[in-house]
Amino acid sequence: MAVKIRLKRMGSKKAPFYRIVVADSRSPRDGRYIEVVGTYNPLKNPAEVKLQEGEILDWLQKGAQPSDTVRNLLSTAGIMKKHHEAKYTK
Repeated sequence: MAVKIRLKRMGSKKAPFYRIVVADSRSPRDGRYIEVVGTYNPLKNPAEVKLQEGEILDWLQKGAQPSDTVRNLLSTAGIMKKHHEAKYTK
């Protein structure tokens, strides 16, 4: 099973709000997911991002692949750097 960490769109029309979810890559964008690991609100200034760092690092360790947008959010938060260091530093 190919697992992705990606955005699930919530909110109303013209007022998007996103949940960062772990989902099977074959499931629809707003469909079935495994776990919610954060939220992203692009309408706030600056954009509001809440992440559950421990769960995200655990899923990355298991092989989950983040989407491009989620990878940028994780890099900004410093989680991708922690994952890289944990993976390549023994």
